[in-house]
Amino acid sequence: MRFTYAAESHVGHVRDTNEDSGFAGPHLLLVADGVGGAPAGEVASASVAFVMSAISLTPRGSLRAAPSDLLAVLRESVQYAFRQLREGVATDPERAGMATTLTAILTDGERFGLAHIGNSRAYLLRRGQLSQLTTDHTFVQFLVDEGRITPEQVRDHPFQSVITRSVSATDEHEPDLALLDLQAGDRVLLCSDGLTDLVSDNDVGFCLTSTPRTGAVQGLIRSALEAGGRDNVTCVVGDVDSGPLLPWTRRCYYCRMVGALPQLGNLIDPAVPRAA
Repeated sequence: MRFTYAAESHVGHVRDTNEDSGFAGPHLLLVADGVGGAPAGEVASASVAFVMSAISLTPRGSLRAAPSDLLAVLRESVQYAFRQLREGVATDPERAGMATTLTAILTDGERFGLAHIGNSRAYLLRRGQLSQLTTDHTFVQFLVDEGRITPEQVRDHPFQSVITRSVSATDEHEPDLALLDLQAGDRVLLCSDGLTDLVSDNDVGFCLTSTPRTGAVQGLIRSALEAGGRDNVTCVVGDVDSGPLLPWTRRCYYCRMVGALPQLGNLIDPAVPRAA
């Protein structure tokens, strides 16, 4: 199995810089959102997305993890991303404090693995029913889990955007890792909180159900912009296809990068593919 996909990113109506990064290929879908208020968010998101995508496009003999162990591959790739940010701060101390969310789904053609840190999200649409695959690592989600506020109160909470876990140069948080039971015909959405802070799950589900994937991506971003567009917004939609996964040597020709990722000036180390 493999992904067919569409991906777009928009700076929004308020921000001057797009700190989101998105990657989509037949084997990997990914969204990273540079943490707002911290320095060099675009460097953090682009570099982490680049590390993850570069490793996914490289034969995995350089990783300790066995290629058949998707969760171990994802965990080791995230650890490499943490090291990249630490090296980036060591090179330029003005980047101290930079951090990013990360949500990624990787497939080897048979299995699907999810890695998640922060408050970007992954959703599954199956037979018209939308379900959330990730849990936000935020202060307000903690309050919801403790029963101190309701899910309906999250959107208006003053600490809505306070993240409790991220990929940063300082604290090496463990990602949430899970194997996903995806099937041919499923549709998945990975997105930054520039979408989910402004657009309800009902509206997200309607858009994913009613339009082809390219139209769905465009419609979701348009909905976020019409709701105020106060943040960068990135959406990656992937349809699970029953076709064979492309060989390593061909995957790079079918990949799409959006947001801060395609700008080489945002990368800490453009030589990561060789290092990986």
